[in-house]
Amino acid sequence: MRLLLARHGQSVSNAVRRFQGVQDVPLSPLGLRQAEALGEALRRRRLAAIYTSPLTRARRTAEIVAAGLSMPVVTVEDLRELSLGEWEGRTVDEIRALPGDPYARWVRDPVVGLPPGGEPLHAVQRRVVRAIEEIAAGHPNGDDVLVVCHGGVISAFLAHCLGLPLSAIWRVTLSNGSLTEVAPPRVLSVNDTAHLDGLAAPATAALSP
Repeated sequence: MRLLLARHGQSVSNAVRRFQGVQDVPLSPLGLRQAEALGEALRRRRLAAIYTSPLTRARRTAEIVAAGLSMPVVTVEDLRELSLGEWEGRTVDEIRALPGDPYARWVRDPVVGLPPGGEPLHAVQRRVVRAIEEIAAGHPNGDDVLVVCHGGVISAFLAHCLGLPLSAIWRVTLSNGSLTEVAPPRVLSVNDTAHLDGLAAPATAALSP
């Protein structure tokens, strides 16, 4: 199986650097255009299936891609974004203003700096790897498969493939609407945004899942 991991288009929360985690928020106007550009790029690929996180920002991205390919979309619960607990709904600037700047601590080491009530990264990685292994089991013949999900989800899976510590996952930039290609466990490319043609949001948005 060749796995095409797409981060969803920009959400309305990404646009203002507001933490969303498992909050269900829609795509922004830019995010809708990014999803359309992603769909155009993927028309050149012979996809066997499209899977998506259940959250609206990912599911809508997948639906826009699928509409151009006349394909169904399969929702997988374990592809949802990681929960950010008490940070959800708050902006990066609000978290930075808290005593000790917990945002900076989280960026340096998201394992130690886990937001209060957040989902531990080892649990995130475990469910994501399990979900992708189940997807792979359904495509044993080298199919191209699209998975539309989230920055935290893709980062956790890449850490698994590359043998990186989970404390280092935010060193990988994953822009909204980007494509990352993996032939498990080999990582072939990361954060391909060539198809966005100027539609990529600033890289800082990648650090507000």
